[in-house]
Amino acid sequence: MTGTLYGLGIGPGDPELLTLKAHRVLGAAPVVAYPQPDTGPSFARSIVSEYIREDRIEYPIVVPMRTERFPAKAVYDEAARDLSVYLDEGRDVAVLCEGDPFFYGSFMYLYERLAQSYPCEVVPGVSSMMAGAAALGRPLAARNDILTVVPGTLPDEEIATRLGMSDAVVIIKIGRHFNRIKSLLESLNLVAHAGYLERISLGEQRILPLSDMTADAPYFSMILIYKGAEDWVASWPIARTEHADAH
Repeated sequence: MTGTLYGLGIGPGDPELLTLKAHRVLGAAPVVAYPQPDTGPSFARSIVSEYIREDRIEYPIVVPMRTERFPAKAVYDEAARDLSVYLDEGRDVAVLCEGDPFFYGSFMYLYERLAQSYPCEVVPGVSSMMAGAAALGRPLAARNDILTVVPGTLPDEEIATRLGMSDAVVIIKIGRHFNRIKSLLESLNLVAHAGYLERISLGEQRILPLSDMTADAPYFSMILIYKGAEDWVASWPIARTEHADAH
């Protein structure tokens, strides 16, 4: 009998946002895999490091951090081959994924390579989008509102089109695109409707009106926009910088 492949959503960073099911699977799986940049430690592993037992086999999936495209297919092909050895031996493999595995999660690339050959279970996690709305203190959408998630890597024309079609928008993958995106939102008169959030649920999280954000944005940042029928914008509690409790 082969082992089971688990995709564990481990949330945006606060270890207390780990679900009970993810905690149980992580504690039982003999093999723990996780994405790791070639420039430093794994953020995914750091979220749950206190829950990983010393006798577990750890398998870092080293992903080059480059602005240009890298051969991601080769990275996941190699990881799938290596992890299949453990699965063939009957060992369960838990793959850590920041946020939720099927919401822009890296686990989906292993899933498409291995799910046809091995038992596979995906454990949902708290996405940064959901945690961001909670930290901001403003609902994402309600009633008949249309909510759209927009990667900040898209060109301005595409972002503007999506903004025009939606009542609420989450712009993710901001990073080096921040100044361009803010300028676009200024031209569309949407800055007053936008909140800026970074490193949500971590000790150094920041939450402030987009109009107050002038520095460079880190990778783990997003913009939440609401322009629907509800009167949330007038009272949202973001006229300050917030810090989460350190963990």
